[in-house]
Amino acid sequence: MSPRTPWQALTRARYPRTVWPWRSAGYLATGVVTGAAALGVLLLLALFSLVLVGLPLLLLAGVALGSVERRRLRLVDLDPATDPHRLPDAPGLPAWLRVRLREQATWREFAYAVLHATVLWPLDLIVLAVGLGLPAALMSAPLQLAVDGREAKVVKAYLVTSYPQAFAAALLGAVLLVALLYPLAALAGARAALSRALLAPREAELRRRIGEVTASRARLVDAFEAERRRIERDLHDGAQQRLVALTMTLGIARLDAPPGPLADQLTRAHQEAGRVLTELRELIHGIHPQVLADYGLGAALADAADRSAVPVDTDIDLPRLPAAVESAGYFAVCEALANIGRHSGATRARITARYANRRLCVGIEDDGRGGADARAGSGLTGLADRLAVLDGTLTIMSPPGGPTVLRVEIPCRALSELSESSSPRTASSSVRG
Repeated sequence: MSPRTPWQALTRARYPRTVWPWRSAGYLATGVVTGAAALGVLLLLALFSLVLVGLPLLLLAGVALGSVERRRLRLVDLDPATDPHRLPDAPGLPAWLRVRLREQATWREFAYAVLHATVLWPLDLIVLAVGLGLPAALMSAPLQLAVDGREAKVVKAYLVTSYPQAFAAALLGAVLLVALLYPLAALAGARAALSRALLAPREAELRRRIGEVTASRARLVDAFEAERRRIERDLHDGAQQRLVALTMTLGIARLDAPPGPLADQLTRAHQEAGRVLTELRELIHGIHPQVLADYGLGAALADAADRSAVPVDTDIDLPRLPAAVESAGYFAVCEALANIGRHSGATRARITARYANRRLCVGIEDDGRGGADARAGSGLTGLADRLAVLDGTLTIMSPPGGPTVLRVEIPCRALSELSESSSPRTASSSVRG
């Protein structure tokens, strides 16, 4: 495994011949640049803050420096340091400022900016001067002697008057350079670890952000389901009713028309309208079946089994569950039944559905040829992502030769349990009122 930090590279025998010593030196050198710049900016803003104008800018300077430093960490740490800040709930500068001033990450970045501007960059400069400057000065002794012609003062301390002395100093500098590359990389690694500790998100912040992402995905699923129901309602109450009226009108016109070409054309139009109406009803049923909304997942699964191209046995015993859970379970079963009819070559299938231990468990088994692979574009990958939003899982066991078993599990609580748990709170609140 390739090293990802200077500390990991130090354990390798060929460390001096790798890029890590120079990456470490580059990290410290750029630290000198950003630290000196940060010192100038902070001093300037501190003057403005005396009249309370630069105080917010002083904090935001830390945010800007933190962003630069997280990018600079990639020189010595190949694992990216993610941004610890969260997105504002509303657009605009005031909302952004309110969020930033309330975050701990903002204050950690400000503390890092002060530390970097006052302590860290001078330390970086000293390490570079000792680790690279001192060996370079010794190695330049022959050149200094050649320029002066008579003598050279190396490192402002040692007088060199002959080329043997100069080359001995250069050899000492080369040995010293190799030896000092190790502490230089160690200090760069420690410096990067400190930066990551102050500038990268902490465990609690990561958990919060994961929770926000999960909640956002759940809201998207709810919005998607609401849009499904709206489209189904609009088609059912709008286009379907008009098609029914058109079919009836064509049927009456066909009965009233005398035998002949006109009657034949009306008959064909009536039949075509009937086929379109049938297809529209199937489309509406696929978008969001009314039986799922009215009677729940158990009845919807039984209905899906009746409409399957392959005969399906059912063993279903389910209470009413949250709408998102019922919808996810229903469409997972529908996709599985569609795959069985198209790809499996099965002669029979079976659906088992139970609710136990606050978990919906649905199993679909067929006697087909097996060898199903969710990665082959069967549509199950999207369903697995959809179930993951609800903390659910999709498991497929399909050895060659069959049978294929698909299992859906979603943690949830039945609606009856939810109503029971909310009743005491409702009662107690009414007593307090």
